[in-house]
Amino acid sequence: MKHQGSCHCGRIAFELEADVTDAIDCNCSMCRRRGGLLAFFPREALTLKTPESDYRTYYFNKEKLAHHFCPNCGIAPFSEGVNPKTGQATAAVNVRCLPDVDLAKLKIVHVDGAKF
Repeated sequence: MKHQGSCHCGRIAFELEADVTDAIDCNCSMCRRRGGLLAFFPREALTLKTPESDYRTYYFNKEKLAHHFCPNCGIAPFSEGVNPKTGQATAAVNVRCLPDVDLAKLKIVHVDGAKF
């Protein structure tokens, strides 16, 4: 299934070709503050529709994920990294930035990211 996603103002727009069935609710310092729900997909499932130069990137902690955010509205629609088990490029999509996904139907997995 194809989903259209974006930050709030639309400066960062993307398409995700994947079934979205679950998401992670993490309590690390970043996720707790931004309130995102993340779902991980192979990076090739995400197609950026706007230039990379339209977003900024923030790294923290062990700097394993590149957290992309909009410099205009501040929303962080996705992050990029590498799956530590497979070495495959990964996209962590904030499912709150996918308007057609019914959040109430997702299986939410709580992750204790604060311990890392």
